[in-house]
Order: sequence, then structure tokens, then C-alpha cells
Amino acid sequence: MNILVVGLGLIGGSLCKAMKKYTYHHVTGCDINKDIEEFALRDVAVDDTFSGNFSGFDLVILSLFPEASEKFFRENAGKFNKNTLVTDVCGIKGRFSERMRKTAEENGLRYIGIHPMAGKEFGGYANSSADLFVKANFIIAAEENDPDTDKETLASLAKEIGAGKIVVTSPENHDKMIAYTSQLAHIVSSAYVKSPELQLECGFSGGSFQDMTRIATMNEKMWTDLFMQNRENLQFELDTLIGNLLQYRDALENADSEKMLSLIAEGRKLKEDNIRHRVGQPN
Repeated sequence: MNILVVGLGLIGGSLCKAMKKYTYHHVTGCDINKDIEEFALRDVAVDDTFSGNFSGFDLVILSLFPEASEKFFRENAGKFNKNTLVTDVCGIKGRFSERMRKTAEENGLRYIGIHPMAGKEFGGYANSSADLFVKANFIIAAEENDPDTDKETLASLAKEIGAGKIVVTSPENHDKMIAYTSQLAHIVSSAYVKSPELQLECGFSGGSFQDMTRIATMNEKMWTDLFMQNRENLQFELDTLIGNLLQYRDALENADSEKMLSLIAEGRKLKEDNIRHRVGQPN
């Protein structure tokens, strides 16, 4: 395919590098920072930098923040060849996808959103990697009436760049699940590092501390946008977590060892069941 990647940050840059490493697609990179386009060209992460000509692409991948993706698409949708397949990698779908789909249909284009479940502590092209998506989960957020060929095109690309489990689901279910599996974890990490003990942890921390704090370095602008666009689902998960945490706090306050043991055992069993379920699931 002839593929245009718009936005050469961590995800966009990694997509370009992965496609150049693992596929034979022709990749064009587009970024508001022309220096980054040139970096990508010198890295052989792209075949071409964007010339301003929007025609001739089979697939367009928008790798921008949600607000920027919508703005770029609204302003340029009419410039693409009719029937071009357009996707985005944003961590929000739902109503966002509805608006993107409406823009696509108004301009004779096809749209399905995707969400590669991969990332790093720090963003930007400098941190991008060809192997970022290897064994990563990959979500295709499609509607029931979307062409199977388009879903297969995106699934095939995901497999080519090394993705592990590929899930096809609705945009609404994507947002419901991502509120729990991703967005809640980012809020917890951000809140966790606000302890006054943070500056004293050196020499006392191990893997559990690193696991809990790794994603606290998230980009506040992007994640605020994601949280606000999915606030109903995220608030439900946050309220559920707070209710669960209060049980642990009450057990401590009441010096109730039996209750604490029961709470920990319950969590252990739930996670063990989750692990068994994951191991039994085919890719």
C-alpha cells in the first residue's frame, strides 16, 4: 500500500519504522515540524516526506492527539482521493469516532479507528521504535456495517508490524474497556507520585514502585483530552476503585487482620483467574 502517516511522534514514528522494517509498504511521513520529517527520512523510517499532495494514498494514519486529529481531518478530508481508507491511533473512540466517520462520509472516504496498545514513558520521535508493537494488543474499533475488507486491511497491517492479540470491537466498547485497562491506571499513577515520600524513595524502591509510577510521566494535554472525552466510563471505574480502597483503609483503621487477609486473598484469586483466562485465549 501507499501509506501516509500524519504525526511523527512516538506512535507515528514507531509505525513508520515498523512498516519500513517489517513490510514492503511505501511510507510517507508528515509532521508539522519539518526537521522531524527530515530526521525520519535520514533514519530510513519513511520513503518520502509529505509534499503537500494528498492524493494517491491507499491508507492514511492520523497519529495526532484527538483534537488535532479531528482538526486535521476536517480541514483536509476533501483533498484525499475518494474512497481512501482513513484511520487514527487515538486512545478514545466513541463520540470521537462518530465525528470522524461523519467527516469521512461527507467527503466520500472510509474510516475505521484503531488503537495499538503500546507506549513508553516518554513520547516524541526520538523515543520511537520499530519494535514498539511487537506482541502488543491491537484494537480495531469498527462498526458492524464497516466493510470486512477494511477490517482485514488494518488487521493484516497489525500482524505485519508484530502485534499480538488483535481485537475487533465497537467504538463504545473500546471506551468502556480502555477506561479500566488504561485510563484508570494513568490516574492512579499520577495520584500515587503525589506522596511527600516520593523524593525520599531512592534506595527503598523496587519493581513494584517502578510499575506504579512509570506512566506518571504522561503528557498532561493529551491525557486530559482523553479523560474528558471518556469521563462517564472513567468516573465509574474511579468510583469503583475508591470504594474498593476504602475497604482496605477500614481494615487498617479497625486493626482487622482477618478482613485484610480476606481482601488480599480475593484480589489474588481474581488475578489468578485472569491470568488463566489470558493464557487460554488464542491470539
